[in-house]
Amino acid sequence: MIEIRDLHCYYGAIEALRGINMKIEDGAITCLIGSNGAGKTSTLKSISNVVCRTGGIIYDGVDLSHLRDIQIARQGVIHVPEGRGVFPGLTVEENLLTGTVNWHGLFGKGRYDQDLAEVYELFPRLQERRNQLAWSLSGGEQQMLAIGRGLMGRPKVMMLDEPSMGLAPLVVAELFEKIVEINRERGITILLVEQNAKLALKVSNYAYVLEQGCILLEGPAEELRYDPRVVSAYMGTGAH
Repeated sequence: MIEIRDLHCYYGAIEALRGINMKIEDGAITCLIGSNGAGKTSTLKSISNVVCRTGGIIYDGVDLSHLRDIQIARQGVIHVPEGRGVFPGLTVEENLLTGTVNWHGLFGKGRYDQDLAEVYELFPRLQERRNQLAWSLSGGEQQMLAIGRGLMGRPKVMMLDEPSMGLAPLVVAELFEKIVEINRERGITILLVEQNAKLALKVSNYAYVLEQGCILLEGPAEELRYDPRVVSAYMGTGAH
């Protein structure tokens, strides 16, 4: 579904990605793992075109290289950023409705009601707190809200950046069950950036290991999960 060709990413004079090549298969969960600063988040930002980058990004036959970020979102490539990024002064439901901004004029309110119902079915706690301000939610609930807002954009591909960050293990386990459900039951392709390498490899079909802006390893996630190099480097303290 997405093919990345010779992708470079820059922050001023710093080159964060150094000519990486990747394929994100339709209907799969693909994960990016690596140490801090390896280029994982930069890969997602490059696909969304919110950083300076060069190279080819082909999505479902369409070249995204010269499209603006909102145009890319309208193609169905939705980015759920690191740190959740909810609007603290808006209610849960208002936050969810901001996810429909890309579709203004395309669907009536009835379409939004159906999308809201589907998000609330996936995350019942959001429905219970629909009139609560986002700042008052727990970290796990805010992450659910961020993912729910992404779903309101009706994605074909959802890019999730560090969804487990700062969350308790039980909350992380619940959240990842929902991510797998989004993929398997809704048919949404997932590109997952995750510091918890063991968990990411457990739920993914294919994986890339990034280091210093380059792809160090790639392969079926089940194989990399037991690769001694991956186990030694990325599955220490903090893996669940």
